[in-house]
Amino acid sequence: NYLLGVGRADCTGPVAEIPLMGYAKADQVGGGLLTRLYSRAFIVADLDDSKRVVFVSADIGMVSQRLRLEVLKKLKSKYGELYRQDNVILSGTHTHSGPGGYFQYTLFWITSKGLIRPSLDAIVNGIVKSIDIAHQNMKRGRLFINRGTVENSQINRSPFSYLENPASERSRYSSNTDKEMVVLKMVDGNGQELGLISWFAVHPVSMNNTNHLVNSDNVGYASYLFEQEKNKGMLPGEGSFVAAFASSNLGDVSPNIKGPFCVNTGESCNNPQSTCPVGGATMCMAMGPGNDMFDSTRIIGQNIYLKARELYEKASQEVTGPLSSAHQWVNMSDVSVELNATHTVKTCKPALGHSFAAGTIDGVGALNFTQGSVEGDPFWDEIRDQLLGKPSNETKACHKPKPILFNTGEMTWPHPWHPDIVDVQIAAIGSLAIVAVPGEFTTMSGRRLREAVKREFDSHGTPRTDVVIAGLCNVYTHYITTYEEYQVQRYEAASTIYGPHTLSAYIQLYRGLAKAIATNTVQDLPRGPEPPVFNIGNVTLVPPLVVERVPANKTFGDVLQEVRQQYRATEVVEVTFVGANPRNSAENATEHNFLTVERYASTSGGWHVVENDASWDTRFYWTKGLFGRSNVIIEWHIPHGTEPGIYRIRYFGHYKKKLSNEHSVSIPFEGTSSVFEITTL
Repeated sequence: NYLLGVGRADCTGPVAEIPLMGYAKADQVGGGLLTRLYSRAFIVADLDDSKRVVFVSADIGMVSQRLRLEVLKKLKSKYGELYRQDNVILSGTHTHSGPGGYFQYTLFWITSKGLIRPSLDAIVNGIVKSIDIAHQNMKRGRLFINRGTVENSQINRSPFSYLENPASERSRYSSNTDKEMVVLKMVDGNGQELGLISWFAVHPVSMNNTNHLVNSDNVGYASYLFEQEKNKGMLPGEGSFVAAFASSNLGDVSPNIKGPFCVNTGESCNNPQSTCPVGGATMCMAMGPGNDMFDSTRIIGQNIYLKARELYEKASQEVTGPLSSAHQWVNMSDVSVELNATHTVKTCKPALGHSFAAGTIDGVGALNFTQGSVEGDPFWDEIRDQLLGKPSNETKACHKPKPILFNTGEMTWPHPWHPDIVDVQIAAIGSLAIVAVPGEFTTMSGRRLREAVKREFDSHGTPRTDVVIAGLCNVYTHYITTYEEYQVQRYEAASTIYGPHTLSAYIQLYRGLAKAIATNTVQDLPRGPEPPVFNIGNVTLVPPLVVERVPANKTFGDVLQEVRQQYRATEVVEVTFVGANPRNSAENATEHNFLTVERYASTSGGWHVVENDASWDTRFYWTKGLFGRSNVIIEWHIPHGTEPGIYRIRYFGHYKKKLSNEHSVSIPFEGTSSVFEITTL
């Protein structure tokens, strides 16, 4: 028995003109909304409330150090010492379709156009609010755990790297991905369902790098389906049941299960370099199971949801026992690792290899780099030396056989390019240990880490039957491959920034945390060096908000292209409005809804909202025109089984109005389509 609380809050942020975080593609900026992003918080406390553990899964690319530090600062000012570095885990789902700009290290500025305050604030406030809601709704309850296999939802996107691991190790596993899902079910004392956390390793990259609509991808769709099922009669984002689909060791795991094909010729490019005979690596892309990326997202999301639902309904193994948590800051650029009694190795200052620029089969790089480069390229090396400075011999030697492209650990202008100080953290809830990792562990790296942590607990007589890895927690440090995978330098290895012994260092550190928890000596763990906070002004390349204009004889919210009079289920309703920049709304209202689909109820003579902008079936597109004009297109993909009747679509926005040279205000407006009928025939 525990005290349990769950909470969910919007963390979407600005949906226009902000670069989406994940594929590092400069022109992939937000241009509307498919589904809202949420932070989902779960608090577990023991009955005398002496100890607490908080787990948050947010629909964002990853948790950044800046984000974590700001969230913890807010929690401290609200709750004192209740929620701290050690007992709060913040994990990102790793969707590649959420707004970026919430990082303090320079490398991430480059891909997300600086530090974007509205984007950072939306995520900080959403996470804190979700924890507030969970905190206010604590009640007695019980936890149950279950695990099972998810089929047809993932492939290993670097199978040639995986094959470098020892045959004796590989023979212990039936697959080159972890197919296991772990589900933690929460019910209150009266048996009322509160929520669940699922951990499963898959990249949320069913939506590819041509997408411009903010959304939570396949795992977000799984959350959406589960919450819609449990919160009957509620709109998306409403209702008390919270379902989080959290990330795990997804480093080399893709949902694009058809595998890599050459976009131009249709032939397979499943080779060690992921390259095509014509057009090279930029043509090699993995395909999902659907006819387009929306369909693939739906199929993979539904697979994950169906398995989670089955495991949830059947969960009978109860989680009991004490709570504890341990956290340390570590300088990852300088860890000595004892491999054995005679052999000590070290981690390196951070650096990215050439294959980092190649990208992956889920999203290729813009320049024609190929994966698996263990040689540098004189052309790019020369450009790098001129622009960014040569890597030192020490760093070069430390990272071997990685040819260094960006020597980020030695680049400090205007601020360091990569973190040195990294969080390691474990929270234990009875027999469950949640290992919070600061990046993307590959399949085999994750297996080695889980096994080492489990062995450590076992050896101190406090067995943990379930050890789960929570991915993309606390600070982002790219990938963590095994030493063997590192040798062939595909994308994941080139992005293992602290060098070939990164995984060994983490295993040593997490064993230390597990030992401290097992022997009840957490208070003796050194805190480690505190991470820096850089004083960054609003340095951003995001275009400034301008005063907006409308076409002649029109006003904001007027319909430019009307709906048809009649539709059938599965057809698409489309309406175009005179629009305004959605960023105006993000800066004005946290809970702003851009649209509703409403049905006329003849009995009450009123309109009832049946869909909102968080709904999977609605799409909100914003297109910027010339001279401060813009249009909004709203689509409703009418789902099967939609009740026949009279409907309309409404659009809600804000436009900027100039009062004087210094001051402008945002004025709310709305627009409504003509009514249309949905018929059965």
